[in-house]
This record gives sequence, structure tokens and C-alpha cells, in this order.
Amino acid sequence: MDQTTALLIVDMQQEMANVTASGRQRANPDAEEKVAELAAGFRAAGLPVVHVMHDDPRPESKFRRDLPSGQPMACAVPAEGEAVFWKTGSSGFTGTGLEAYLREAGITRLVIAGGVAAFCVNSTARSAANLGFEVQVAEDALIAFSMPARKGGELDAEMVLEVTLSALHAGFGRVLPAADVIAGLPAGAPA
Repeated sequence: MDQTTALLIVDMQQEMANVTASGRQRANPDAEEKVAELAAGFRAAGLPVVHVMHDDPRPESKFRRDLPSGQPMACAVPAEGEAVFWKTGSSGFTGTGLEAYLREAGITRLVIAGGVAAFCVNSTARSAANLGFEVQVAEDALIAFSMPARKGGELDAEMVLEVTLSALHAGFGRVLPAADVIAGLPAGAPA
């Protein structure tokens, strides 16, 4: 990987921790640790880390930038100078200026991590691929929750994650563990 690669962290906001703490079934219990490892690896390699966060226009939403629940989780606090884009919909590219920023920076490959896998990560990864970016999704650096099945019942969080990752892998990018992404990073500048 080189200067054309960026880490894109999607919606790692405090409400994700709140939902987890409420007991909702979740895959990847170590996702926060993996996100932090990816961010540290990209920063050490001198590669860009870009953040997309959700600012839901509905007043009842907990994903709003004016609420504590809308603030970044400790594992994904933007470092000074890192780009932050606020979105009001599912894809990080819709109405945010993210694409223009990436193009101007010469970014052609995105490593995507964050939450929720089946929703905003999925939408953002698909949009990125459709816009011509090379996409890699860090499978263990994603938060995935169980979800209601359309015909009743509940879909297991692990199943939701596997279906999401399988669809992304089949047509939108490469799915790999965070350790493989980190192993491919260039060595950082000497201290």
C-alpha cells in the first residue's frame, strides 16, 4: 500500500457502544480494538485516516453530532488534521464531499472499517466501488448487530455479517482480516 490508500472509518460513534451495552446480539466483539489497530497502523505508515460519521436529521435519533451518543468512540477519535465528513444518509459519499476530497488527495484505494456492517458500511463500500475506488473491507473491524427478519424472527448477528461480507466480496471489493491489511502497510518513518 502507498499514498493512494486511505483508511475510511464509518460511524464508529458512541451509540454503537450504547447499543452493545443494551445487550443486542453483536458479531465481532473485538471490532473496536481492530479499528484502533488499523488507525494506528495507517498513522504510523503516514497514510491518511478519514472519518465518516452519521448526523441523522430525525430529532429522535441518537446518531446526531449534537449529542454525546453521536460523538466518536475512543477507538476512532480523529487525530488532528484528519478529515471528518458528516452524513445524513447511509452512504458516506452522498452529500458529504467525501469523493471530491479523496480524488483531490489522489486516493484510489479505500480500506473500510466501522459500523454497522449491513447498513452504512455496506452502502459506503458499494458506493466507493461504483465510483471506481478499489475497496478492501476489514472483516473483523466491523460492528454487526442482529436484525429483525422481514418475515418475522431475528437474524443472527454472525449471519448478518457473513451475508453482508459475502455480497461485498462477490461484487464490490476484497474482504480480509485487519491483520492482513496491517501486514501490507509500509513501514513508518523512523522516529
